[in-house]
Amino acid sequence: MTYGQPPTSYAPAPAPAPVAPPPPPGPGVHPPFPAPPVEGRGRRIGLGLGVGAGILVLVCGGGLAAVIGLAVAMTGAANEQAHIVVSDYLDAVQDGDYDKAYAQLCQDTKDVTTLGEYRRRMAQQERFDSYHVGDVDLVTGEVPVDLTYPGGAVDHVEAQLGQNSSTGAFEVCSLGE
Repeated sequence: MTYGQPPTSYAPAPAPAPVAPPPPPGPGVHPPFPAPPVEGRGRRIGLGLGVGAGILVLVCGGGLAAVIGLAVAMTGAANEQAHIVVSDYLDAVQDGDYDKAYAQLCQDTKDVTTLGEYRRRMAQQERFDSYHVGDVDLVTGEVPVDLTYPGGAVDHVEAQLGQNSSTGAFEVCSLGE
């Protein structure tokens, strides 16, 4: 042992120097992964977008067709119900069955007109021979009616419709100009 020298400390061996990557392989050597294709990429994207747009048009067009079909069916059903209600009312008036005609009136009209008043007013009106009922206007609730009187005179009137609050069915509220 030597005295007089400072103690030496232990240090790990230095790390080896980084190894440089090997030079690239020469010609004819394949890369470790295939390169992504570059030709036809724009056409595939365009085809994909076109197919997506076509599906969107089909879905939206089908929805629009369904809404239009529903509206046509609802209008047809409303016209059918209006024709039946107005025809039943006019048949009762034409037959002189004012009690039956009064029973078919909407509640608002019955609230302001008694059965007796209704009978008197209807008995004073000229009787018609026939009638023709038009299509209901769903916005105003009016149905055009052509009344044909003896002698051939035709009167164009509007049947004002209301809805029964409990059943939702159409009812005649008035028949006038």
